[in-house]
Amino acid sequence: MGFETAVSGIRAASSQLGIIGNNIANSSTSGFKQARGEFADVFAASALGVASNSIGRGVELTSIAQQFTQGNISFTDSSLDLAISGTGFFMLDDGGVTRFTRSGAFAVDSEGFVTNNEGLRLQAFGADTTGQITGLIDDVRLTTSQIEPIPSSSIDITANLDSREEVPLLTFAAPFDAFASPPTAPSADMYNGSTSLTIYDSLGNPHDLTTYFVKTPTANEWEAHVTIDGVTPGGIAAPQLMRFNNTGQFDAATLPVEVTVANWNPVDSSGAGTGAVTPQSFKIDLSTTTQFGSDFGVSFISQNGFSSGQLRGVEISDTGIIFARYTNGQSFALGQVALANFANQQGLQPLGSTAWAETFASGVATISEPGTAGLGLIQSGALEDSNVDITQQLVNMITAQRNFQANAQVIQTEDAVTQTVINLR
Repeated sequence: MGFETAVSGIRAASSQLGIIGNNIANSSTSGFKQARGEFADVFAASALGVASNSIGRGVELTSIAQQFTQGNISFTDSSLDLAISGTGFFMLDDGGVTRFTRSGAFAVDSEGFVTNNEGLRLQAFGADTTGQITGLIDDVRLTTSQIEPIPSSSIDITANLDSREEVPLLTFAAPFDAFASPPTAPSADMYNGSTSLTIYDSLGNPHDLTTYFVKTPTANEWEAHVTIDGVTPGGIAAPQLMRFNNTGQFDAATLPVEVTVANWNPVDSSGAGTGAVTPQSFKIDLSTTTQFGSDFGVSFISQNGFSSGQLRGVEISDTGIIFARYTNGQSFALGQVALANFANQQGLQPLGSTAWAETFASGVATISEPGTAGLGLIQSGALEDSNVDITQQLVNMITAQRNFQANAQVIQTEDAVTQTVINLR
């Protein structure tokens, strides 16, 4: 009789309804991937196989296959919300065990680690102290403590010195001391042009560095003088001669053209020592300076020092580079989000909370940077929606309901036939 066959059909329809119900329930779950029930017919078989005229014994659920198609991208207000556009999974550390997920709703915990809602830490390729990405995978941590200041050691100045200028009326009477009694300072009749920028000592204290350019009586020759906080470093004059050729540039054989400051003792606004490392040394590179017949102007000036600073914000690029911005204007790479992929994604084991585990069927995880090895790119400030199509699921639900009713009708019909047989006299 067909009771068992019909019961298998009812079980299959019930399983299908369960799968559809789970899909619909998670239609708004970030990173969720819908599942599909896969069924196969059943035959009673012997060691010799199945006869060609055998009647099937029903249906069975062979697999619940997850569909790893791309979900829509929805934008959010948090830069730590991440979505993968393309293939790949985020890696999460669960006490030494790695989980994989498409849900990128991350935040910072009390220790500064970037975690998901369950406290699992996001994994990334680390960065060294210079911001270079390494191959070591570790937890992502955003430190809220102040970063150490870096003293200025290199200054670059690109300027044009006007070849039409006259020699100043007064001699540049260095050394100068703004804290002397009476204070001394360069007058406008001592130089042809000047430029200033802020430099930093080993404690991160800012200081004003001024470079003065003085034309000499010798053709195509200039002097460069410096003061820091109005004081000539070391209390002595240390001009750097700059000799240009007849095209207004430096001869290659004379490069580099630098002002070397090797005996600077940083002071505060009252002239007292700041407590920073003394003496501090640095170089001012003037090698790209020119002497053309146009107005004096500074086109580029920079230095490599900075004060201490605290974390101000985080930016994550489409290749997963995590940039931390600090209150001192600095920006450093803290790492690069690592993505994983598998030869057989459907072989992954679901763990709940939109996470999966690696299995023998899935194959070993292939880990690389976003945008490489077929992996997708990262979208910061966004989340991947569930890939569940509600309309399709409702249609599937109607179909599963009809299948259930039809198999129930088979049982009812079998019951009527059995009753007829029993009633035979």
